[in-house]
Amino acid sequence: MKQLFFQFIIIIIMLAAVPINAGTLKPFESDGCSAFPDGTTEQNRLWLPCCKEHDYAYWKGGTYEERLASDRALKSCVEKVGEPEVALLMLVGVRVGGAPFLPTKFRWGYGWSYPKAYGPLSSSELLQVERLTSK
Repeated sequence: MKQLFFQFIIIIIMLAAVPINAGTLKPFESDGCSAFPDGTTEQNRLWLPCCKEHDYAYWKGGTYEERLASDRALKSCVEKVGEPEVALLMLVGVRVGGAPFLPTKFRWGYGWSYPKAYGPLSSSELLQVERLTSK
C-alpha cells in the first residue's frame, strides 16, 4: 500500500512539472457530440451546432472557469432546441469526461499536445488560435 501511495505522489509531482504551454496547436476538428448522439432519431442533427461550438472551446482550452462556462453554454444551447433533459445529461457527461488530465481526443485543450493543464493561454498560444481560426 505504501508503494502505491508513493507512486501516486510521484505521478502528481511529474504532472505538476509539465509546462502549461503545450507547443503547437493542431488544426480545429470537431467530432460532433463525441460519444453522444448529435440529435434525436427524428432530427438526427438537432443539437450538433451546440456540440461544434463546444468542441471549439475544448480544442483551444484555457482556464477552469472557461471550461465551466463552455459546458454551461452547451447545456443552455441544447435546452434552447427543446431538450432540457438531454442538456442535463450532456452537462454531466462533459463535466466528468472532458477533464484535461484524461488522455482522450475530446478532453479540454485537445488541440494541444497531451497533457495541457488548465490555465490562461499565453500570447503565443492565442496567436496560434487566431491563425488557425481566421483561415
